[in-house]
Amino acid sequence: MASKTSMPSTLPVPEEIPSGLDVFRTMPYALILPELIFGCWVWILVAATSVYFTLLQGWVMYVSVSSFVISLLLLMAYLFGFHRNIQSWRILDSLYHGATGIFYMSAAVLQANATIRSEREVPAENIPLYYQLNVAATLFAFITTLLYILHAFSNYYH
Repeated sequence: MASKTSMPSTLPVPEEIPSGLDVFRTMPYALILPELIFGCWVWILVAATSVYFTLLQGWVMYVSVSSFVISLLLLMAYLFGFHRNIQSWRILDSLYHGATGIFYMSAAVLQANATIRSEREVPAENIPLYYQLNVAATLFAFITTLLYILHAFSNYYH
């Protein structure tokens, strides 16, 4: 008779979320700092245009400022290890970055619309400056969108 031995389970154990300075050396958490930097540039560049298109750029400012603050709080939580007491931290992080990626995509599209409109609807003396600022803000908004989406998907796949 063959003896029945149970095989050990080979389920992969999820990696521990880093804390301290290891955050900057581990993917996807290393993307938080570029998210903050590029998101801050969106905020600064849109504010430099005096938010000429209030409805469009108001949403861009809201998304960029609120995402900056929440991402900064998340970075602080990672650096100081506050995440260790919460079991579902990866899910929270992935959901936040996924939702923020969607919000940033909408903000980037609205900023691109503001860029197109700034060629025609801005007073003549402000057209070159506002157009250049809006182009730069649009570029940084799309880069920030990509960073947030990469963070969400890479966290999901880990």
